[in-house]
Amino acid sequence: MRLRHVLLAATLLGSVLPALACRMTMALEQWPPYVYRDAQDSYTGLDLELLRAIFKEAHCTLVTLPELPTARRQLLFQKGELDLLPAASETPERQSYARFSLSYRDEAVGVFSKSGAPGNHRQVASFAQLARGKSTLLAPKVGWYGADYAAARPAMEKDGRLNTFGSFRQGILMLDAGRADLLLGDVLAVRHEARLQGVALNTLPFLALRAPVHLMLNARTTSAADLAQLNAAITRLEQRGVLAAIRSSYEAP
Repeated sequence: MRLRHVLLAATLLGSVLPALACRMTMALEQWPPYVYRDAQDSYTGLDLELLRAIFKEAHCTLVTLPELPTARRQLLFQKGELDLLPAASETPERQSYARFSLSYRDEAVGVFSKSGAPGNHRQVASFAQLARGKSTLLAPKVGWYGADYAAARPAMEKDGRLNTFGSFRQGILMLDAGRADLLLGDVLAVRHEARLQGVALNTLPFLALRAPVHLMLNARTTSAADLAQLNAAITRLEQRGVLAAIRSSYEAP
C-alpha cells in the first residue's frame, strides 16, 4: 500500500513539473557577416541574430562556446559534443546523424567584378556563357557553389582562367590587384569584405546558387520535441515578419 502511495505521488509530481529545458551548444566562428566579433569585441552577425531570436521565441537556451575551425566543429558535432550547427544544407548523408529545422534564410552565391574595371563582364548572364568567354575568375578553394559553376569549372581550369583563394579578404585583395576579372562567392560575405577594404563592386545579373539553409541538430543529443519547438518558433517569427526584418537589416538577398 505504501509503495502504491509513493508511485501515485511521483506520478502527480511529474505531471506538474516542467519538461526538461531545451538547451543546445554551438561553437562560434569567424564568418562575417554571419558570425563575427565587432569593434567592441562582442559576437554579432546575421546568423547569430536570427538564432537568438529563434531560441528566445522557442524558450530554449543557446550556449555559445569559443571559436573552433570548421573541420573541428564538424568532428565534435559528429561525436555528439556539439548540439547545433547553423547554416546547414540538408543532405541524405547528414540525415543519418542530424535533424534539420525549417529554413531560416537562404544562402546566395554571386559573381562580382570591380567597379570601373575594363571589359564587358556585366553582360555575362550565366556560367555557361562565362565558360565560353575569355574572362578570368577567382573562386574559393573549397565549398559547393552550384551545379552551373561545377559544370563550367573544368573548362576554365583547362584554359588557365580560374584561380582560387582561401579567404574573402584574400579574394578581394586579388580582385583589386587585377589578378582576375571576376570573383565568385557568398553574396553577403563578399560585400562585407569589399566594404571593409573600400573596394567598389558590380554584381553580375545572375546568382550561381540560391538555396535554403537550416539549423542542424545533433540527433544523438537533441530530441524530436526540441526540433518541434524550434520549428514552431521559426514559423511564428516568419508570420510576424521578425526574421524578415533581421535579414533585411543585413541586406540579405
